Amino acid sequence: MEVQTLIQISGLEIHRGNRLIISDFDFELSEGEVVTLVGPNGCGKTTLLESSAGMHTISSGSIYWRDDLSGMKLVRDSDGRRNPLPPMGLTLQKNGISGEETVQERMKTVLTVSGCDFDDIKVQELLDCWGLKHRSSDRVSQLSGGLARRLSVLSGLAPALLSKKSRVVLLDEPSEGLDKSAKLLLINWLRALISRGHGIIVATHDSDLISIADRILKFSNGKEVNLSSQPQPESNFIIPNSTNNVPIKKVSSLFNWAYRMEKRNPIDTINRLIPAILALLLSHALVSEDEISIVGTDFFSALILLPSFISVVIPPALISRYAEENCGRWWSAVIGPKFRLSSSIIGSSILLPIPLIYLSWFILSDNLASVDDSVVYWLWLPCLVMYFVAIAASSLHLLVSDLRRSGASVVSLLLLVLVWPFIELVDSLEMIILNGMSWGFSLEEPIFMMFLAGTISLLVWIVSVYLPEA
Repeated sequence: MEVQTLIQISGLEIHRGNRLIISDFDFELSEGEVVTLVGPNGCGKTTLLESSAGMHTISSGSIYWRDDLSGMKLVRDSDGRRNPLPPMGLTLQKNGISGEETVQERMKTVLTVSGCDFDDIKVQELLDCWGLKHRSSDRVSQLSGGLARRLSVLSGLAPALLSKKSRVVLLDEPSEGLDKSAKLLLINWLRALISRGHGIIVATHDSDLISIADRILKFSNGKEVNLSSQPQPESNFIIPNSTNNVPIKKVSSLFNWAYRMEKRNPIDTINRLIPAILALLLSHALVSEDEISIVGTDFFSALILLPSFISVVIPPALISRYAEENCGRWWSAVIGPKFRLSSSIIGSSILLPIPLIYLSWFILSDNLASVDDSVVYWLWLPCLVMYFVAIAASSLHLLVSDLRRSGASVVSLLLLVLVWPFIELVDSLEMIILNGMSWGFSLEEPIFMMFLAGTISLLVWIVSVYLPEA
């Protein structure tokens, strides 16, 4: 049977700032081989491995992966085109796992995004192979460094192990932190996996891993890459059986993961709620009916919307969760070009705007001399628009978190743009309070003001999400 190409890299050139990391590089990974990337620190091993997964912008060239349905599929090129990866296994230099996940949850997430059929018995079998079964219900933060690394390596190998179709596995320094027995298990699994037709790329300094490779790519600081081959014996090591391939659930898995993390540790909700409630209580304590009559209804409208606005512009806890052990970079590689879009929605405050606006109304409306009770029936409209402001704010925070400090300090000022839709919402609420709700679409009508606020927020969101991918 003809050996298929799993990854095809042509004319690859990558810069980090002004520094050329990889130049005019061509490479193919085939079924049934282990390729090790070898060289001194900073020579480009990790950059090449991560670029193979479409994780870096490339200056020149293209990267293709074999897809189960469409043959060779473009993953990324220098024209800015990017497509999601086929199912694959990935272990980064850092573990790429949130400490709030349990060991069993991590394995289920990895298998779900890889399209592998599994049940609890199969998950326990995999964990048992790597000495993790007795810790399956523990959070990753409770594991030792060695056990956490075992879990990370297993997470990279499992998508290929359970797949009946050929898969790519990318491992960056997988033996770091492993004890002797775990490293021997890793070596045996690598040779057994390629006997099933999978292709594996390993960036490593470990001589034991280099010795079991079919091909070795040796990098030098002079940007030269030398390729050598070495014969390897067939493996007779027994590994768990594969299962059926099932539909892949990537984006929904990210949403479920984020929900579980927040449910287990609701730091995002707390961080947003506390300053919003403080603002509401201060407004109630310091602003009287007489003061509102002096400064006007627009000031009162601003106080009604302020707690909700504060809650949506606070940086999402998702950013800190992504930063933990490069968890966000693992998800970015798995999800692909939809990662930033999905994260901007997940990281936004979707629970708090409605209750905060209504709570502010019921607490502060006593300070208004006379107000039409029908206003409360239309508060859901500014609540709805506030969701768009929340998504825009989340996307800006995520954009800032991806930049270096010099760029982040400038881009963070873009948050001031969101004051504009806030002002439009204040004006619309003032019109509803003074004149009641109307459905005209002129400049002075509340519907137009809310439409403008929503449009501005959506434009900010689109720019923040899609411009970095361009």
